[in-house]
Amino acid sequence: MPTISTDYQGQLRTEATHLQSGQRLITDAPTDNHGKGESISPTDMLAAALCSCMMTIMGIQAGKRGVEITGLAAETTKVMAQDPRRVGEIQISLRWNNPPDDPELISALKEAALSCPVAMSLHPNLKQSVSFDF
Repeated sequence: MPTISTDYQGQLRTEATHLQSGQRLITDAPTDNHGKGESISPTDMLAAALCSCMMTIMGIQAGKRGVEITGLAAETTKVMAQDPRRVGEIQISLRWNNPPDDPELISALKEAALSCPVAMSLHPNLKQSVSFDF
């Protein structure tokens, strides 16, 4: 059964609908690739998916230990490569103000982030640079 239905809207724009929830997402080509950049680009979405997956898996691991990670935040940078044009690197900086003083938990959360399903699904040539500020 399909997960997402996507329609091409014209002018390098798509609309994807998550079939289970009905949530919709618009993408536009970026301005450096013939687009208007009026919405998230597919390659930006790839970078966001990696970061969101890391945070989600960290949340699952923390929850198993009775810890809430609200306040965890991140900044993500996508670096494009050429020949062929592709995402060459995704840089993610995770920060958490006032994390618990529990080195075992922190180690488990970092390991969970780096082995999230999206991270494990990306090609090894795509560099994943992840820093933890906690």
